[in-house]
Amino acid sequence: MIGLLERVVLALRCSVSILFRAAIPDDIARKLLKTGARVQDAAIADQPPISHLNEERPGSGTFDRAVQMLALLQRDGRLIDFLAENISGYPDAQLGAAVRAIHETCWQSLEKYVKLEPIVNSEEDQPATVESGFDPAAVKLIGNVVGEPPLRGLLRHKGWRVKEMNLPPLPQAAGRMVIAPAEVELP
Repeated sequence: MIGLLERVVLALRCSVSILFRAAIPDDIARKLLKTGARVQDAAIADQPPISHLNEERPGSGTFDRAVQMLALLQRDGRLIDFLAENISGYPDAQLGAAVRAIHETCWQSLEKYVKLEPIVNSEEDQPATVESGFDPAAVKLIGNVVGEPPLRGLLRHKGWRVKEMNLPPLPQAAGRMVIAPAEVELP
């Protein structure tokens, strides 16, 4: 079983990779898909790399805002640096301290720019009823899904939605794809 800290790191790396490459990193795919790894490695190797940066993007303002949010999380919490770092050689205690600091600063940045609210405002692991006409984008049914609503089950995760977003103005055209500039120290 993969430990909690490692799962957090894997989830964050996957999120960033899916956002920019529309793919899960190969090393994570191999790690999580232990059975049939040789078949999957061959399938991954046969696929050409995907590049969306040169394609026309629908809703590029949304894309620009996603890049901006990553830039804010990098600036305030060094999130991208942490995700890009190979952490396999660090002891768990050192990682725990780093994750605590990154978590705190990234959460503060998120709270500053994005107000979140739970989709279902109830306690997790308590009974919940899904009424007919529910939004499948907001409520995901898991487990033994049979029958028609209303359906009764246990709330496993409250879900999150954006209530309000207050991002700073976007920079002019140059620099919108920059999450963090390179830093060159001069003597």
